[in-house]
Amino acid sequence: MDLDSGDSPWGDEPSQFKPSDDTSKSGTQGGAAAQTPASDSSPAVRVPGRRGPRGTRKISAQATKLESVDNSVDPLGPLGEAPAEATPTPTDEAPAPPQKEPFAGRGARPLSSPSHVPGGMGAADSVNVEDESAVFRGPPPVQPPVQADGPKRQTQPSMSVEQAAKPTFQIYVGDPHKVGDLTSSHIVYQVSTKTTSKAYRQPEFTVSRRYRDFLWLYNSLHGNNPGVVVAPPPEKQAVGRFDTNFVESRRAALERMLNKIAGHPILQHDGDLKIFLESEAFTVDVKNKENREPDIGQSKGMLSSFGISVGGGTKFVEHDDWFHDRKIYLDALENQLKALLKAMDTVVLQRKGLAEAAGDFSSSLHALSAVELSPALSYPLEGLSELQLRIRELYDRQAQQDILTLGITIDEYIRLIGSVKMAFTQRQKAFHTWHAAESDMQKRKNTQDKLLRQGKTQQDRLNQANADVADAERKVHQTRLLFEDMGRLMRSELQRFEKEKVEDFKSGVETFLESAVEAQKELIELWETFLLRLDAGEEGLPYYVPPEASDAPAPAEPTGSGPESGPVAAEDGA
Repeated sequence: MDLDSGDSPWGDEPSQFKPSDDTSKSGTQGGAAAQTPASDSSPAVRVPGRRGPRGTRKISAQATKLESVDNSVDPLGPLGEAPAEATPTPTDEAPAPPQKEPFAGRGARPLSSPSHVPGGMGAADSVNVEDESAVFRGPPPVQPPVQADGPKRQTQPSMSVEQAAKPTFQIYVGDPHKVGDLTSSHIVYQVSTKTTSKAYRQPEFTVSRRYRDFLWLYNSLHGNNPGVVVAPPPEKQAVGRFDTNFVESRRAALERMLNKIAGHPILQHDGDLKIFLESEAFTVDVKNKENREPDIGQSKGMLSSFGISVGGGTKFVEHDDWFHDRKIYLDALENQLKALLKAMDTVVLQRKGLAEAAGDFSSSLHALSAVELSPALSYPLEGLSELQLRIRELYDRQAQQDILTLGITIDEYIRLIGSVKMAFTQRQKAFHTWHAAESDMQKRKNTQDKLLRQGKTQQDRLNQANADVADAERKVHQTRLLFEDMGRLMRSELQRFEKEKVEDFKSGVETFLESAVEAQKELIELWETFLLRLDAGEEGLPYYVPPEASDAPAPAEPTGSGPESGPVAAEDGA
């Protein structure tokens, strides 16, 4: 039957001239298997269809191929525990695109496997192919990218990059003390700073500054940053500048000024702020800086650097409706805040007047209690005198709290409006500089046209005129960009001003109301305590009666008469 089928399992001739892939591959495998020991395979040759011999030959040939795979990198291994050994390798090592190459190389191996399908594969081949495809469906290189993404998700920043790069400042102005003799006496403040900025040598430091140093900082920041709204220091005061309440209110205002400046995204990077907060030899550093930059603190220095005189010859007419409306709004806001501050001063004066009146009342009661011989009356009068003293202290403290809560906020924003108006003035100067540059350019162009009409006789002057026109055009371009940039900057500054104004006034009003409520609660508690002392042993009778009035008739009972009212009152007064 083998000869009639025309397929010889002992020769290689069929595989050499038959183009069919199935027959050629089965013939080559059959020829290779014929050279294996025939004694073991002879019983299997008698199986019909020759599937048995092919199966046994494929097993031996497959074993040879498995040995060649075992000698390689061996990510899959034989059939036993090799897949378990393959999974630690990508876990222990880095995620490996290189390890994908053996899988791609071995992907060419299944070229011999399609010959098994039509011819019928053995049990060993089916198991081997299934194991290999099963390992390939869940390739180990899929796991390392997941592990690589894990730490990245854990290390994501909790805040934005801009917030992380923005330094933080906590500035405290304290310990105001008077130094100097009668002619040069002044108040010195200790300025303590805590910052996360890397521009400073240390994260915490303390320096001593006086009022004129704060004023220098304000002028310098205005000159260095035209168009930026700089928080101003409190105004000077010639009379009462060493008063305790005035020094405390100035200290609080200076502290708010520095914190606003340090919290500004532009001003916090200014070099003059670093000198003010950190320099130990402040006076020497300021002089050295002024020698290097003679125009420091002068906003017109930057504008006049274009070589154009900045004068107020022509009146500025605002052409931008947005800035025009904001200027009208700021004027109205300034008037309203000044009226509110005036009313606030009136309230503070009234509280101080109440405090003085309570003090006078206390003195009168004390004098009366000293004259009164009866303890039943002298003790309550003395207690009422002490109560009025505490009420006077309460009114004084409440008046000072009103100044430090709402009053200082109103005064600060009146000064901030002045700073905004100074930024408007700088913008006007930039506008005049731009138009002055345009007029200068027009003059130079007229000169150039005259020289062009004269011909080649004025060639040298014409070359100079061309250069002058080009320089004038460059100045016009620069001044126009300066004016436009300042306008954009002021828009953002005014929006920042509005936002901070709402927040500061909300905080100031809440603190003002809380202090007023606490003061009223304390006042009520003082009066209730005094009344409880008066009514300690009585049925709500509020008056003390001398002991000799105990035999008074019954109609006098509402005034406190009674057999036991005198002694009880004496005990209560005691």
